Amino acid sequence: MNTTEALQQFEVTVQVYLQELDGFSMEELKYRQAEDEWSIGQMYQHLIQSALYMHLRNIELCLNPIGDGLASPAGKTTEGMAIFEQGSFPPIRIQVPPSPQYTPEQPATKEQLIQGVVTVIQRMRQTEPMLAEASLQHTVPHPRFGGLHAQEWFLLIEMHYRHHLRQLDRLKQTLEQQRG
Repeated sequence: MNTTEALQQFEVTVQVYLQELDGFSMEELKYRQAEDEWSIGQMYQHLIQSALYMHLRNIELCLNPIGDGLASPAGKTTEGMAIFEQGSFPPIRIQVPPSPQYTPEQPATKEQLIQGVVTVIQRMRQTEPMLAEASLQHTVPHPRFGGLHAQEWFLLIEMHYRHHLRQLDRLKQTLEQQRG
C-alpha cells in the first residue's frame, strides 16, 4: 500500500471509530472490566497520543533530520520486516503491564476524543504530500520494529488504527455482557 492508499484506508477506519463513539455514554467509555484492562476511552486516547506524539513526531524527525544521528544502521527487525510485508499487525493481542508512562488517562469528555481523532486526520492529510520527497535513509528506531523511515511511520499509523479495531470489538462485547 502506498501512502495515498494508506491515507484513504485510514480515513475509512477513523470513520468507524467516530461512528462508534456516538453509541457510548461517558460511563461506558470509562468502563474497565479489570485493573489491567483499558477502557474504550483509554484505547482511543492511546490511538490519538501514539499517532500525534510518537508516529507523526518521528515522521517529522525523518523529514527534517538534525545531523547524522538519525539513521538506524541496523534497519528493521525481523518483526518489523514481517509487519510491512503483511501490511498489518498479526491478529494477536498485545498486552503491556499497566504503568504511568504507558497507560493512557481516562478521557475527560467525548468531545476530547472526537477532537483528538480529528486532529490526527488533519495531521495525516498535511503530512502525506510531503512523504514523496522523504529520504529512505533517514530513519527513527521503533522499539520493536527497528529503524523506520517517514513513509513506514505513516503506514504504521494506518496499521495501528486498523489493529485496534479488534480491541474495540472485544471491549464492546465486554460492555454488552456487563449491561446484561
